[in-house]
Amino acid sequence: MIDIGYLQTMARYGAWQNESLASAADGLNDAARGEDRGGFFGSISATLNHLLWGDRIWMSRFAGTPSPDRASITDSVHETENWVAYRAARVEMDTKINAWAEDLDPDWLRGDLNWISSAARREVCKPKSMLVMHFFNHATHHRGQVHAMLTAVGAQPDDTDLFLLPDSV
Repeated sequence: MIDIGYLQTMARYGAWQNESLASAADGLNDAARGEDRGGFFGSISATLNHLLWGDRIWMSRFAGTPSPDRASITDSVHETENWVAYRAARVEMDTKINAWAEDLDPDWLRGDLNWISSAARREVCKPKSMLVMHFFNHATHHRGQVHAMLTAVGAQPDDTDLFLLPDSV
């Protein structure tokens, strides 16, 4: 279904795009980042925090990294206390995701993962390869929302096309 090369590419792509969005959002003040702009989670900051939360929860399941600070999807919008904390946490998480993708044994993708899903409110068992695709798709989905909110206020994140991913990232 997928292979390690896919994981490594998508991990690099995610880090590149996360930095692009954060750099564009650096040009806004806290009030502008926190203003409700009609996204699913409302604001730029809330959506970015939810995305960080989602990455943390999936990586805790995939690689045993620490679980997110917040317990629920509803609270995920408050995953970090402020913009400076978000920026540091985002870089740290992207570093962990890239290291995981670089070091992962390909056999890991062939198994299933069991966990208790707060979203589904039950135990779930799914193929790891499908969950990894979900992990990257979830991130792309929410980054697209943030990209739209940023461009609506005049900020200019990088292009999002995968084929433009720099070799050096």
